[in-house]
Amino acid sequence: MMKKCIAAAILMLTVGCATQESVSNPLSRTTMVTSGDISLVPQQKNTYAWHPSVDNVMADERIDQVAVKAHMQQAINEVMSQKGYQLVSLSSSPAMLIGYGLALEAEMSDAEIMKRAGLVPGLSTQNVDHDKYEKGSVLIAVFNPHQIQPIWRVLAQGFTDFEQSGEQRQARFDQLLGKMMQPIPHS
Repeated sequence: MMKKCIAAAILMLTVGCATQESVSNPLSRTTMVTSGDISLVPQQKNTYAWHPSVDNVMADERIDQVAVKAHMQQAINEVMSQKGYQLVSLSSSPAMLIGYGLALEAEMSDAEIMKRAGLVPGLSTQNVDHDKYEKGSVLIAVFNPHQIQPIWRVLAQGFTDFEQSGEQRQARFDQLLGKMMQPIPHS
């Protein structure tokens, strides 16, 4: 009988216990989700152009939207060049169009991202110091120039630390874009 009482007491004590994840460096946390079939990219030509309307940056005054767009295009151009693709004008009949977007959580919720992009990685912000870090979302979409819907897209979420230098943030961003675009085949 005594063994049953002790077992019951231990069970009662452990049922009420909860663990809390400690997040010392949320910068190491990222999630990514893809949709579509990148093999549908035409392989006859190794050219691409920017999508005429998928180039959005949804951020507050902490981010220079013009500079972010320029840096994002430069980083995508670098990855595509390494894969053997050439940027051409839209009028040159490229094999694919590339669109992109970036949003901070304060400007666009996961629900809004799901509504607009059709997917969301769902990175948790639990136990993250919101005064220091903000969740950011990055989308890259590949289109057949003759179709409205993307044939492939990838959406990643991670945390931005505005206390880091601009160079450190750009280096992390470039590394993330490289991972996101890894499935795009070499030309």
